[in-house]
Amino acid sequence: MGFDEMDVDTIWMDGEFVDWDDAQIHVLTHGLHYGTGVFEGVRCYDTEKGPALFRWEEHIERFYNSTKPYDMEIPFDSEELTEATLELLERQDLEAAYIRPIAFYGYDTLGVSPGDCPTKVAIAAWPWGAYLGEDALENGIEVMVSSWRKHSSSQIPTNAKTTGLYVNSLLAGEEARRNGYAEAIVLNKEGNVAEGPGENIFLVRDGTIYTPGLSESILDGITRNTVIELARERGYEVQDTASISRGELNTADELFFTGSAAEVTPIRKVDNVVIGDGSRGPVTEELQQAFFDLVERRTDDHDEWFTYL
Repeated sequence: MGFDEMDVDTIWMDGEFVDWDDAQIHVLTHGLHYGTGVFEGVRCYDTEKGPALFRWEEHIERFYNSTKPYDMEIPFDSEELTEATLELLERQDLEAAYIRPIAFYGYDTLGVSPGDCPTKVAIAAWPWGAYLGEDALENGIEVMVSSWRKHSSSQIPTNAKTTGLYVNSLLAGEEARRNGYAEAIVLNKEGNVAEGPGENIFLVRDGTIYTPGLSESILDGITRNTVIELARERGYEVQDTASISRGELNTADELFFTGSAAEVTPIRKVDNVVIGDGSRGPVTEELQQAFFDLVERRTDDHDEWFTYL
């Protein structure tokens, strides 16, 4: 569904609420030409305790941290961004939504150096269901290993959610879709498994859970960290600094993606090789159920992770 088909009408931009169609920038905006922006993706869930932002504080901390390599200063503090987001949701009567804070270098000069370009900040929110489809959550998806490699952290900060970095994700994802797959798996420059275009990845083998470590040029995913904690609370051994070879994907008992958009999505095939028995595996299902029980507040665990409207 495109934005024009959604019942959304307001965006917060540089300290003001503006009409959706009026949230515009100049065509010579620095961030438009050079990818000099940072962003977050946050879920608001319609929980049994009322609408709530999931791990908002961690997302906003990462948002500010992402600006540091680019010497970008956000002219609003975290409390102002929180208040703006809560009011934005209320103004649009959104109880379940995907929230996109973004900061980028604006309009002033067009050299590669941003010079005196101001930092522009906006927050949008809209309804967004299952990122890879409702069916994917239950039945899993088919993915391919992309021919495109992930950036090395020695080339660009891979732990920052930088807008320009996601051209790499676009290339991998579109390659997969052109070849009939729902999503891609991206390897790093050493040929080890890194992540998906917009997801972290987990592998299950003999009851142990593995996920690539931060040294593998991955994003330090907030949903990744959530699932690691949920798994350990349920007695699973989690190796969260793993180096996973491409070949290990084919012999995994289970594979799944995690992410704020993807949530917990099973992977049933990689390059047409069936994973496990080709269905959502028992560990994936248990962790997926634990995740949705948590975010929909069917449990009182980790209430500190929620910011209620």
